[in-house]
Amino acid sequence: MSRKPKKGYFVRGQFVAEGSELDLQLKAEQKHFQDNSRTELKRESEELQKLGEQLMSLRAELFERLQLPEKLVEAMAQARRITNFEGKRRQMQYVGKLMRQLDEDELAAARAALDEQRHGSARESQALHEAEQWRDDLVERDEALQAWLDAHPDTDTQQLRALIRQARKERQPSQDEISRGLVPRHGRAYREIFQLVKEQLQHE
Repeated sequence: MSRKPKKGYFVRGQFVAEGSELDLQLKAEQKHFQDNSRTELKRESEELQKLGEQLMSLRAELFERLQLPEKLVEAMAQARRITNFEGKRRQMQYVGKLMRQLDEDELAAARAALDEQRHGSARESQALHEAEQWRDDLVERDEALQAWLDAHPDTDTQQLRALIRQARKERQPSQDEISRGLVPRHGRAYREIFQLVKEQLQHE
């Protein structure tokens, strides 16, 4: 009586019997690979959904420059309108699904636009801080005016001198403020110095 052939399969020319140690090992490896693939896919999906959410906060000109597919733009617009938590969550999942259809170049452009917006905000904050510092120095210290004019010779010197004089005059506390222990408020000239300095710094 002939022996019943073992059930199995071939892997790279080698016969693997079902239930054998090698069979169990190969199946475990395959399951591990599939689990990893699913985990990787889920992580990628979540990252793209998050990227889509961030794109919704882009300034209009940066967003339009990306020229995203119309379906994705509409899905994002719809997500902005939804206030219900569960509805918004489902809509963002849909946005994430559409984001997966973008190619690498489109995704790179999207990340670059977000980066530009973030760094642009940081630069603006730094410029405002610099303008505030100059304004305070100009009002507080006489030598700051010459330092400013050396660095920014295009400034209208007469206008700036007049504003500094006015700002110092406006800053003097009244007898009433002194008696009540109030800090004197800055007037219009103080704000105008800031505006003049800020505009000059922006045009360089």
